[in-house]
Amino acid sequence: MSPEIVIALMFAGLFAGIFLGYPTAFVLGGVSMVFGWAFIGPEVFGHFIVRLEGVMKNYDLLAVPLFLYMGVFMEKAGIAERLYSALHLLLGGLRGGLGISTILICAVFAAATGVVGASEITVGLIALPAMLSRRYDKSLACGAICAGGTLGILIPPSVMIVIYGPLAGISVGRLFLAAVFPGLLLAGLYVLYIGVRCYLRPEDGPPLASQERAVPWSRKLALLATSILPPAVLILAVLGSIFFGIAAVTEAAAVGALAGMLLAAGYGGITLRLVRNACLQTLQITSMILMIAVCAAFFSTVFIALGGDDLIQRLFANLPFGKWGFLIGSNLLLILLGMVIDWIGIVFIMVPLLTPAAASFGLDPVWFATLVMVNLQISFLTPPFAYSIFYLKGITPPEVSTTDIYRGVVPFVGLQMLALLLCILFPGIITFLPGLMRS
Repeated sequence: MSPEIVIALMFAGLFAGIFLGYPTAFVLGGVSMVFGWAFIGPEVFGHFIVRLEGVMKNYDLLAVPLFLYMGVFMEKAGIAERLYSALHLLLGGLRGGLGISTILICAVFAAATGVVGASEITVGLIALPAMLSRRYDKSLACGAICAGGTLGILIPPSVMIVIYGPLAGISVGRLFLAAVFPGLLLAGLYVLYIGVRCYLRPEDGPPLASQERAVPWSRKLALLATSILPPAVLILAVLGSIFFGIAAVTEAAAVGALAGMLLAAGYGGITLRLVRNACLQTLQITSMILMIAVCAAFFSTVFIALGGDDLIQRLFANLPFGKWGFLIGSNLLLILLGMVIDWIGIVFIMVPLLTPAAASFGLDPVWFATLVMVNLQISFLTPPFAYSIFYLKGITPPEVSTTDIYRGVVPFVGLQMLALLLCILFPGIITFLPGLMRS
């Protein structure tokens, strides 16, 4: 049987298992073992043991549970509620002001948690009732929360970046810096869209009544300072220590985890029960991620042993338009995969395949890696595997239908694609900050 047919059967088995609803890790591991035993032989299990040991010894992956742990405490410290109250007063007088506030809070919370679910659910529980009670368009309110929540997977310290770096052999610190401006670009596009839409259609986002905003400026500024300064100092400390070469990513994550606990204590929200729940939540998410990492390593081992890497190289080399054909083809492939597979599975399956291909075209590895991560944001809003839509639907009141959410996310998917295009056409958006980083 030719390598092409074997590889096609491997991917057919992979997608069939995922579509049938089986966990991604088990599908990856099962397909790897079946095809490894059938086409390589029993010795493939020795290779699996070596790959398992490699994942277990990967020092950079220690940052995953540490950043998750930090995010749990930032979520429980009441930061979102304080920040929303401040921005509610400062921007509520603008058309669409509450929607703009939602995006800004999501951006801050993204940098504090590093995951989508925590950001979106926490902000959604606060922002959606406030917008609906003030007669905001349902689709606009839902779209703003869903799109803002996706910033959690891109703005550092993002768990996706921590996973991506070791897989691609790229410095996680450089990827953190590379993702800053694309994340801010997306947030800026969201804010601009909401502002323009509500200016043209005031009924979609009416301003707050003047009596609701009748609070002294001193009170507004004090509320803003106490809500944004503590998490900002934490975020800048974590990213600054990496930028100036003071600490590696894992050490910076450990500092962030400790600082997150201290911040929660400062807000009076830390208890023994909270610490226990934070440990359990971190353990559950980390176990899922590392299980997929191990099984994806098995899959790539069999894939490469069967000649799959050479097949991918030839496939991309034969695309028209050279590197531009590769960029277009790989990004379209990622968008399609994002509709049916979660981002963790895509990262572990596709990064080992796309990274060497990108290098063969002479593409900057940090630039290409960040493009992939910007692209994977789209997967959170594109059905049927749109996690952001599912997260929000789980907390919406009965009067908000799934159709409202789908209509709301469509314009933001377009803005995500626009941001991806801008990052391709203007590489400096990605490469500027990493170029300043001390070695």
